Amino acid sequence: MKREAVQRATDGARIGIEAYLWSKAGSYRQSGVSAYIRYLVLGLSAVPLPGQGLVYLPSSAPLADLPAASPLQVRIGPPLLLHPAARILWEHSLFPLLLRRDRVNLLHATMNVAPWWSPCPVVVTIHDLAYLRYPQVHPLGRRLYLTAFTRLTIRRARAIVTVSQYTRLEVERFFRVPGQRIHVIYEGHDDRFRPLPREQIELFREQKGLPPRYLLYVGNLEPRKNLSRLVQAYARTGRPGRVPLVLAGPPGWGCASLFHLIDTLGLSGQVIFPGFVAAEELPLWYNGAEAFIYPSLYEGFGLPPLEAMACGTPVLVSTASSLPEVVGDAGLQVAPDDVDGMTEAIQRLLDDSDLRVSLRQRGLERARRFSWERMARETASLYGQLLDGQDEGSPAPAGIRDGRVARPPR
Repeated sequence: MKREAVQRATDGARIGIEAYLWSKAGSYRQSGVSAYIRYLVLGLSAVPLPGQGLVYLPSSAPLADLPAASPLQVRIGPPLLLHPAARILWEHSLFPLLLRRDRVNLLHATMNVAPWWSPCPVVVTIHDLAYLRYPQVHPLGRRLYLTAFTRLTIRRARAIVTVSQYTRLEVERFFRVPGQRIHVIYEGHDDRFRPLPREQIELFREQKGLPPRYLLYVGNLEPRKNLSRLVQAYARTGRPGRVPLVLAGPPGWGCASLFHLIDTLGLSGQVIFPGFVAAEELPLWYNGAEAFIYPSLYEGFGLPPLEAMACGTPVLVSTASSLPEVVGDAGLQVAPDDVDGMTEAIQRLLDDSDLRVSLRQRGLERARRFSWERMARETASLYGQLLDGQDEGSPAPAGIRDGRVARPPR
């Protein structure tokens, strides 16, 4: 009886999903937050919602990804939303008026910040606090804006979603938020990331001029990713020239020092830079690699290691931030500042075929625990709780003790 009453109360509700950072297909920005928004919207198109969903898009480009039968209503913004400064002005001035016109009952702000005023309750997703932990990467104006408006949003939000337990702890610590207001909903991977036929992988290697064995990293080339230590560890393995290291991703802030280090160590030609890799090619890069290495110093979640595991590629990550949550015991872990430990781990991955087989099997099993469909269902469930007014916050997770993640998600 109670469930029927809740259904009646939410049937006429309208849920707004702010998707203004959904990047166009093929963009180097179509990862991280943009991937989260894309798969959230696609997932919500396929699961029961406690009301009518309205998606606010920056342009008509994302419509190509939406299924024709999607029950979500679409609101396409003006062209100015493609410019960051204009988008921010729009979000804090005209967007709330649009929400009022559309009679939205609940707004999901998908990237840290909601409008400074809103005609309806807000749930916000906090992906990470990199602008606080690594301020030198962000221009002063952006850092001040994110700090002030994230704080304001968190203070006013009916509920907060984080994409990992680690980010939950960060939000609690930096913004003094009671843990009961924060809901951890993990990200996922799609079906493109899976083991591929050997013939397809060999053809890909031939087309790219890659040897049968190579080590792979995927992501931006910037200091936060800890690539200098990875290059140092790689140089110490004695494998340069035989097993190249592929650093796939666009250059970022501070990457000049990385290129200088590679030249100093005499690794030019042994470290390969293919640049930005389109989403359609990523599964091939993962499948073709002997191992995937992700030594990052800070991640809100860490999609690349999850995608690599889903492809059956052995994974080595650092013990920093959220990465142990994602990988668990399905991959090797090493302290991010331990170059000797990283060297030893790389050598083990290259020399021990039994270890690679074991990590492949454990990685595939681990990756099955994370899915975009599950993320969408849990998010839709949270919408229902908030619309019904029954949300009392989530209990402190059993996997956290003394501020540390004690066991992986189940």
